Amino acid sequence: MAEIKTAAARHVSPLAPAHFPDLPVIEGVEFASASAGIKYQGRTDVTLIRIAPGSSIAGVFTRSATRAASVLDCQAKLLRPQKTQRGAAIIVNSGNANAFTGALGQRAVDDVTGAVAEKLGVPQERVFSSSTGVIGEPLPANRITAVIDQLAAGLDPAGVAGAAHAIMTTDTFPKGASAEIEGEGGPIRIAGIAKGSGMIAPDMATMLVYIFTDAAIEPELLQKMLSARVDGTFNAITVDSDTSTSDALILAATGRSAAKPIARAASDAGRAFAQALDAVMLDLAKQVVRDGEGATKFVEVQVTGAASRADARKVASAIANSPLVKTAIAGEDANWGRIVMAVGKSGARADRDKLTIRFGDMVLARDGWRDPDYDETKASIYMKRQELIVAVDLGLGEASQTMWTCDLTHRYIDINADYRS
Repeated sequence: MAEIKTAAARHVSPLAPAHFPDLPVIEGVEFASASAGIKYQGRTDVTLIRIAPGSSIAGVFTRSATRAASVLDCQAKLLRPQKTQRGAAIIVNSGNANAFTGALGQRAVDDVTGAVAEKLGVPQERVFSSSTGVIGEPLPANRITAVIDQLAAGLDPAGVAGAAHAIMTTDTFPKGASAEIEGEGGPIRIAGIAKGSGMIAPDMATMLVYIFTDAAIEPELLQKMLSARVDGTFNAITVDSDTSTSDALILAATGRSAAKPIARAASDAGRAFAQALDAVMLDLAKQVVRDGEGATKFVEVQVTGAASRADARKVASAIANSPLVKTAIAGEDANWGRIVMAVGKSGARADRDKLTIRFGDMVLARDGWRDPDYDETKASIYMKRQELIVAVDLGLGEASQTMWTCDLTHRYIDINADYRS
């Protein structure tokens, strides 16, 4: 239904940042975008990213059993960490996920990555592709290869904003984040972009995310640093409890900074870089939640006092993914009974009489019963905020977990009931 697509194009999440951030140029990375007409006419839907020779590449990907052809191809190419001696490239399309497309899917990946390799003069095994959009439809690779000359001619170190727009599907705003630290001998910059709005409940990575730095880091260490930071960022968000077939996160380090190479994670420079990388990843992850399909509320779920980290995660996930919790939040209903329900169904160890539930700094329930000072009016006023905190203390141990989610509104149904048309 065209009217829903038109409305979706006009709508911007009320939780969106005021503007796309001014991301720093990362020396050794260039971007270009073009319109290939993969699903819609008149909008950019393909991005090409060229990465300089000598760069290190790392990645994490969805663990879905029905991974897209591009994900399987990237995983195979990154199986053995190595530097890009002759350069590398990333080609991304929106509008078609190239998932559940059988042998045709891999042929499409080969056609696209082969054309990019030939045009840019880089090895095909160093060309990584990503696809996002409709599942089960053959990818029209010829439409992508038809614009590669245009993309190559338009490569620009300052083209990151256009790339962030081109990878969007149901996103209502482009997502970017950056950080800068002082390395030994000069500054080190990090900049990243992401897309994601629905089908968000990641498992090892999420959506499509591309992060770049001018730091000099060997591939093995870069991969270790990236993998260590996924669980607390991209694996700690959820929009709708559904894991995508296409989730991919690629990190490239060009080594073009004047700073000395980062050789150890435990060094001062290594710790500072890891902290900055974590900040960029968490910023992008939270932006995805803020752009959750139909979202009007940004919710932080804090679980403490769990007997184990696994239990803390079970409880946080049960709350963050519960349709009953999320619809109550959408309706601004301070229904803490639904939090009790989510804790009970989570499968984690819990004791009714040790449970404490808070909304913001208000205690709603403690010791297995409604708090004597609970004020329904104050709780209802709190629920009208755009940003909420739901906190649960299990009273059983020291383990904790924080996750971020959004509410569930009728607009989510509107978007997904008509996604393919």
